[in-house]
Amino acid sequence: MKTLLILRHAKSSWKHPVADHDRPLNDRGRSDAPRVGKVLREADLVPDWIVCSTALRARKTAEEVAKHSGYSGKVELTRDLYLAGPERYRSVLRAAPNEYDRVLVVGHNPGLEMLLTDLTGIRDALPTAAFAQVRLEIARWRDLDGNTRGSLVELWRPRSAADN
Repeated sequence: MKTLLILRHAKSSWKHPVADHDRPLNDRGRSDAPRVGKVLREADLVPDWIVCSTALRARKTAEEVAKHSGYSGKVELTRDLYLAGPERYRSVLRAAPNEYDRVLVVGHNPGLEMLLTDLTGIRDALPTAAFAQVRLEIARWRDLDGNTRGSLVELWRPRSAADN
């Protein structure tokens, strides 16, 4: 069995005229991302591997989550997750080393919401800095495909993370 943590990047800023890929986190995003890391640590959900979109807002989210969760590995960046659909997420996740039982993917909507729906059958919103814990009935990441179904264990939103 594998656990997938699906995290939408924290809130980004639209103040500066930069390309979408280069938008930074805003003040709320800079405070929400560390909270997510703390929730992961306190819930004993520190990932074995973090894979993340190369977009600045996603990278900064992943870095803060890693730092505050106690994650000791490297955050792997891939442009393949920038504005990706669910099949692209599955493709990246299939390459996860099999010894990793818990993987955190950091990316963007609508692809992450679509992935969550594909995997669990549950359609739910993933606002910025929200993350879902999905239990997958697979033994190897390479077995993750369009037919893989999992169960939603929990969905955390920034407001509930702020209460912790």
